[in-house]
Amino acid sequence: MRTSDTVRLALRALTAHKLRTVLTLLGLIIGVMSLILVVTLIQGANRYVEQKIANLGTDIFQVAKMPLVPRDFEELARAYRHRDIEMDDLLAVAARCARCEAVGAEVSTLSRVWTETDSLPDIDTRGQTANMSTISTLDIASGRFFSEGEERAASNVVILGDNVRDRLFKNRDPLGKTVRIAGELFLVIGTAERIGEVLGQPQDDFVIIPLESFQKLFGLRHSLVLQVQATPPIQQTQDEVRLILRGRRHVAPGAKDDFYFATADTYMELYRDISSVFFVVFVLISSVASIVGGIVIMNITLVSVYERTKEIGLRRSVGATQRDIARQFLIEVLAQCLVGGATGVALGFLIALLLRQFTPFPADVEPRVAALGLLLSSLIALVFGVYPATKAAKLDPVVALRTE
Repeated sequence: MRTSDTVRLALRALTAHKLRTVLTLLGLIIGVMSLILVVTLIQGANRYVEQKIANLGTDIFQVAKMPLVPRDFEELARAYRHRDIEMDDLLAVAARCARCEAVGAEVSTLSRVWTETDSLPDIDTRGQTANMSTISTLDIASGRFFSEGEERAASNVVILGDNVRDRLFKNRDPLGKTVRIAGELFLVIGTAERIGEVLGQPQDDFVIIPLESFQKLFGLRHSLVLQVQATPPIQQTQDEVRLILRGRRHVAPGAKDDFYFATADTYMELYRDISSVFFVVFVLISSVASIVGGIVIMNITLVSVYERTKEIGLRRSVGATQRDIARQFLIEVLAQCLVGGATGVALGFLIALLLRQFTPFPADVEPRVAALGLLLSSLIALVFGVYPATKAAKLDPVVALRTE
């Protein structure tokens, strides 16, 4: 038989039982759709994180008392017992680190921020050194950052995050107005550019005040996070800072550091570890759905072989070979899987685009992901279609013709 005849017969057999074909493909459609959706969202999230979360700069690293992500409870408990990083540590690193182009510091806590008419609880209140205006990647939308003189004088000046500005001042210009932070009046001298949301979490609910003002307001019990702009290569600068801090903090030779470094790569590695776990879990779930769909297709094809036993015997009696019969049923299974795979790909992309349009979830739609879905469908067709096709091909034509 010609291949075109085989394809025509296979498609005719599928369209003869439309409802059964749709129900047969449902598991495969769900599996492929889940796979496409997961891959699309993970790829979009990876690109989004590279642009937003890890935007520290390739020459910036942090030094903190606590690890970014503790490996176990013992490390976390040990880190809590470490000495705080204090102003003296900041001054020592700034003065003695030859490879450090700039050394700033930041500390934060949650506090209430309010005006005469509105009040916002649990706002991220950050105390920063004046040089963080050049070290950090924060952009000022209007007004200015505070000066070194204002920092030394512990002036009550503040920069508002975009959400804080919108919620406290709405359509009014906040520059020159005052807000209360922990009961103290602060003059608004600047507003920050909008950052947006990162994976659904708002990044603009903050205020920034001078570090000295923060310590006057909230005390000295908060450990600083040093922000160091390094001379490349960054590892050599980290080694120099490590020596300075170990000497100041009297860390014994051979003992572990009682502080932790973090760079843009640290944040990216953390995110990749988290996203890879979710990726594996979701792919396993979608694979199970695809396998179940393949088993259903195999079972329904076996039923079809039983129902069409007389047809198979008739075709064998007029010259169809075992290869022709096997190819017909294999093409039927492949056609079902490709239709189911294409439907799953289309639904996956559609849901991903809707999520990107109406929710904070990012999505990155690429043609190669569609090819991945169709490849999975073809693989399922080959794995689960061979047995029914072989069984149909091996039917004895004489026995098949006797079947009622």
